[in-house]
Parts: sequence; structure tokens; C-alpha cells
Amino acid sequence: MKSYDVAVIGSGPGGYVAAIRCAQLGMTTAIIEKYSTLGGTCLNVGCIPSKALLSSSHHYEEATKHFEDHGIEIPGEIKVNLEKMIARKQAVVDQTTGGIDFLMKKNKIDVYEGLGSFKDATHIKIDGKDAGEIEAKNIIIATGSKPSNLPFIELDKERIITSTEALKLKEVPKHLMIIGGGVIGLELGQVYRRLGAEVTVIEYMDRILPTMDAGLSKELNKVFKKAKCKMMMSHKVQSVKRKGDEVIVKAENKKGEVVEFKGDYCLVSVGRRPYTDGLNAEAAGVKINDRGQVEVNEHLQTSASNIYAIGDVIRGAMLAHKAEEEGVFVAETLAGQKPHIDYNLIPGVVYTWPEVAAVGKTEEELKADNIEYKVGQFPFRALGRARASGDIDGFVKILADKTTDEVLGVHMIGARCADLIAEAVTAMEFRASAEDISRYSHAHPTFAEAVKEAALAATDNRPLHV
Repeated sequence: MKSYDVAVIGSGPGGYVAAIRCAQLGMTTAIIEKYSTLGGTCLNVGCIPSKALLSSSHHYEEATKHFEDHGIEIPGEIKVNLEKMIARKQAVVDQTTGGIDFLMKKNKIDVYEGLGSFKDATHIKIDGKDAGEIEAKNIIIATGSKPSNLPFIELDKERIITSTEALKLKEVPKHLMIIGGGVIGLELGQVYRRLGAEVTVIEYMDRILPTMDAGLSKELNKVFKKAKCKMMMSHKVQSVKRKGDEVIVKAENKKGEVVEFKGDYCLVSVGRRPYTDGLNAEAAGVKINDRGQVEVNEHLQTSASNIYAIGDVIRGAMLAHKAEEEGVFVAETLAGQKPHIDYNLIPGVVYTWPEVAAVGKTEEELKADNIEYKVGQFPFRALGRARASGDIDGFVKILADKTTDEVLGVHMIGARCADLIAEAVTAMEFRASAEDISRYSHAHPTFAEAVKEAALAATDNRPLHV
């Protein structure tokens, strides 16, 4: 039986990053993955493939709707080859997961293919291709999450589907119904709307992106409505049934009336659940709470002192970069270092177009905590760069403490916001004030100027370009 300093169960962004950092710090390391490819949900059926399809469908929409405005004329009909688009997506996935294979070899990390389960607190049984047993002084649980479902919905994975199946459809739906107005549903809804599908979003709450700042929800809702998506808020789904190639969704609206929606596909996108199936956690003395999460303390240590857990399987936002930070945190803790994570400063991003990004507190949270704040907001349409590219939707909003001017939250929707949010994270990590951001130079013309202008607006209401 092989023995290791650290064994990681799960090879998603949290797991493989944890393994790499442990190896960098001189620990003998193994990683166990139940599937034949590394990378977990993110690389295989989540972040990476969805962004590939978002990119391809964005190119198609630009070609069919906006190229002519730029003086680009394409003779003949522009067509979607969905099979080729899906194949390109898979090529991106294969290249990315192959890169993880390379990193495992480079860092001398042993990879075991199979389902890892606890025999006890220091021994892991592996069932699958590399069946056997290994021993480890320390173990990191990084088993991630799976799509959630509503108890009365039977997923056939053909017409009533999850995000996994939505990434490999063989046809563009005529009418795609999406249950859930969160990140995953909206991103995939935009992909297929661009490709010609009728799209209906059915959301239980009174707005899409209910955990983000209400201003962002309102603005993105306008974008989807402008694209002729049907946005059905405050609708409680009661049943989803399939009849042949038709799916029928019944939901109760806020008036108490039962309404019916019919389409050829229904994407169930109601969040994700921690995945601990087959882990046999109790054999190692690891506690799992009522929500299915592995319980951890502030050091991400479970009830078994040598076992840690990270990523989607524990509390907090289910974000790949959050899992990565936690993977590094645990590795450095095991090495005797004193790492730190500020969960308030982990950004959230929605990769629709325009992109949506946020970090820190929302207005709703500040009001609930009775914190006095000021707001600075700047519209993208006032930027020269935005007008030049035609990306004028959106805004940047900065929330700052009314007394100290410290930035408490930054919320943005617009072109390249997924990248722009890093400036806000950096500023907030250094406890910057709105005035600090307003006083350093931003290149012109750029989308980043919207951040400076919003900071000027928050400082003493003196934006320069509105």
C-alpha cells in the first residue's frame, strides 16, 4: 500500500489546485478522481464548456445582427452548425483537461482513477480503474457538487435536462423553458436564444439573480427582454411532464393562478447540491450537516482533525475560484503557514453579455445591517470605448461608507466586467476609499474608466463625463 503526506479526493479546481500547492510545498501527494478526465464539473461540464458556447454563440449574434453596422457585409445566409459548435466546445474541454494531466505529471502527483471512499481516517479505498487502497496522513475532500432538482420533477436527460445535457444538445430547441433565473440558467438561455430558440425563464423569486444587487438584476432583465426572452418572475413551478417531444410546465403565479408553458426542452436549473455520494464519510468520523455539506471549522478542518474539505462540498458560494483559494489555504495550513481568505472579497460573475460582476456588500445587505453608505454610479453608454464597440448597456456602481469613504461593494454590468471586477477586488483588499480609486489614472479609452467615474460619483458626486 502506498502512503502519502496528502491525498485529495476530487480533481476539480479546488482539488487539483490543492494537490499542486501541496506538491510545491514538498508533500508527497495523490489525487483520486472517479471520472476518466481531471478537472471536475468546472472543466468538463461547467465553467469552461459553457464559456466556449457563450463565445461561439456571441460570434454568431455579432455576425447576424451587428457586423453590418460596422460596414462588414457577408454575402449569403449565415448558418449555425451546432454539431461543429459542440465539437469545438469539446476540443476546448479536452485541451484544458489535458493541461491538468500535464500539471499532475510536472508536480509528481500520483493520479488514481476511481471512486474514493473512506475506510477510516487515514485510509482511502479506490473502486474503479485503479482499484486498491492508499494511506495518507492528511486528506482533503474536494468532491464538488451536482445539479439540484425539485422533488416532483423526473429528469429524463433527453427533454427534461440539467446543464450537463444542455451543453451537448444535438439540435437548437424550438422553445427552451428554463426553471430558475440564476447564473447557469441565464448563461445557457442566452446561448440558445442567440442561436434561434424561443426562451422562457421561470423564476420562483421576484427577480433574476436574486442573490446579487437588485440593480444588476433589473438591468440584466432588461437585456433579456430586449432579446425577446419571456421572463416569468414570481412563478412557483408545480409540475413538469413530458408527452412525446413536448414538455409541459405548470406554475402558480403571484395571483395564485395556475399557468401552463409548453416547449420541446426544459432545463432545470435550480442550483447545485454538495456531492458526497459514496464517500463513506462516517467511517472517518467526518460530519455532514442537514444540507449535505461537510462541516468544517475556520481552518477548513472537519470533525476528523487530519481531514479537510474545500469548495462546493462545504458552506459558501459554489465558485471555482473560491474552491481554488481554499485549496491553497489548506495546503499552506498543512505546511505550517498562516494563510487567509476574506470571503467577502471573493467576486461573483455571470458570463452573459453584457457580463455581470460583483464583490463585497450589496445595497440590500448594507440596509439590513444599518450601515450608512453613499452610491456612485456611471453608465457604460457615456464611455467613448463603449460607443466605439457598440457595447453601451450597463453601469458600474460603487458603494462606499458614508463616513470613512471605504469601498464596501462594487457592482457592475457591462462589457468585460468579468475582468474589470479584479480592480475592485484589489482596491478592497487594500481597504481603498472611493477617492483612492478616483485619483489613480485609467487609460483612455477603456471600459475601466467606468470604475474611475463611478468612484468620482461616490466621492463627492463629481463624475466627469455625465
